[in-house]
Amino acid sequence: MAENKNEELNIGDQRAVRIDKLKNLKEAGQNPYEITKYEVTIKSAEAKAEFEKTEAAAKAVAGDDEEKYAAEMEKSKETIVSLAGRMMSKRVMGKAAFIDIQDGDGRIQSYVRIDEVGKDEFKSFKKWDIGDIVGITGYVFRTQKGEISVHAKSIILLSKSLLPLPEKWHGLKDQDTRYRQRYVDLIVNPNVRDTFVKRSNILREVRKYLDNMGYLEVDTPVLHTIQIGAAAKPFKTHHNALDMDMYLRIETELYLKRLIVGGFDRVYEVGRIFRNEGMDTSHNPEFTTIEMYQSYTDYIGMMNIIEDLYRTVARKVCGSAKVMYQGTEIDMESPWKRLTMIEAVKEYAGVDYNDWKTDEDARACAKEKHVEVEEGDKATKGHVLIAFFETFVEDNLIQPTIIYDYPVENSPLAKRKPSDPAFTERFEYFITAREMGNAFSELNDPIDQKERFVKQVEAKIASGEPAEVDEDFVTALEYGMPPTGGLGFGVDRLVMLLTDSPSIRDVLLFPTMRPLVQKEAEEKTDEE
Repeated sequence: MAENKNEELNIGDQRAVRIDKLKNLKEAGQNPYEITKYEVTIKSAEAKAEFEKTEAAAKAVAGDDEEKYAAEMEKSKETIVSLAGRMMSKRVMGKAAFIDIQDGDGRIQSYVRIDEVGKDEFKSFKKWDIGDIVGITGYVFRTQKGEISVHAKSIILLSKSLLPLPEKWHGLKDQDTRYRQRYVDLIVNPNVRDTFVKRSNILREVRKYLDNMGYLEVDTPVLHTIQIGAAAKPFKTHHNALDMDMYLRIETELYLKRLIVGGFDRVYEVGRIFRNEGMDTSHNPEFTTIEMYQSYTDYIGMMNIIEDLYRTVARKVCGSAKVMYQGTEIDMESPWKRLTMIEAVKEYAGVDYNDWKTDEDARACAKEKHVEVEEGDKATKGHVLIAFFETFVEDNLIQPTIIYDYPVENSPLAKRKPSDPAFTERFEYFITAREMGNAFSELNDPIDQKERFVKQVEAKIASGEPAEVDEDFVTALEYGMPPTGGLGFGVDRLVMLLTDSPSIRDVLLFPTMRPLVQKEAEEKTDEE
């Protein structure tokens, strides 16, 4: 029979039919929502694995004796198991039926016969719908077609699905709905479930790596009392009891470095970060980062750590440090390429920073090469170098590449290079033409730090945005912070890489979405 008698009806009509079925169940004293517990003794994947072991053991005992093998397998029917999950298909054939049950580990087929479960129970079972949550008790066997299944001795409805599952849940036209109704996406798309299981495994392996290196995982405040001068714009909220505005954090850096001052030599945080900015395939207003800080090392030390961390996590989670991403093999196994920003611009843009004697020379070169520099006539050589890098270099960094020695102009928290104070001991690393992480030899000179904060705040205020110097952080530095290496990277982009996901929304269970009512109103306005 058809899996759904009402498949020709629209969703609203199907929902009405299912609500009517629920009403009848309640009137018959069979309200599934009143069930509070069901004893599950095994999951689908385990049931299959255990049955294969039973078959192997029976084969070992019986050898080539088919009758003895059959007798051994008959004993397995005495082992009763109990499973529960969502009914994903139903094929009724007179007095018997096959159904597919999906639980947290996968799917397994079940064979339901009227003479096993009872006439009344089978009659009720035939009225159940795809998507209902059911419990099955029985023994595991292999069908004539060779599929491991559960022969039901009893079956019970544990929860009623009032909305039908979509028959087709893929393609660009459904992408928006998939993100909005992730719970349905997870039900019908096993690969989506796999992505988020892998995300959890990635986080577990990163934590394990850092823990084994002697790092301490900590938590720092999400709500901040001041809006600092960093470029990212924060979300603003209000604390009623204190009658004061507060800001959701845009980083975990400054509190973690306070802990370095306090004597924790190695700390890290898996932190939720909030930035009030645009959205695209690699940006979401809330995202997860890992920031780590280690006393008595520098940015070279952090380069070595991140390269080994990525390699180790990829091997553990994917089985290899060479992974496919959108049709291109990404090689994290081989030593990563390392270039200074000057070297990178020279290689990809054919322009040598060292040829610029003055800021005017740099601006003239930018004009000649049609490179737009945000600072305009106030641009320094450092500003122009950054603009060249963004214009000519980033899109070429497909394989893992570390770019280091950044101009001081865009590195307010990094230590200056002793050999050239115009540059800082900072690096970013790029994979698939995306910036994946950022690291410094951390600035620990409180006087220099205060001066850079002030300039940062002045620039923010000049652009019309409020900002303050974090005076308490400067005070912390005045107590003395040891030489420190620090690094932060986006968890979501790492997950994108290791799961071959093209968009950040594919690796966030519930990405930020425009309210559906607002979206529909805007689409209607566009049509008019």
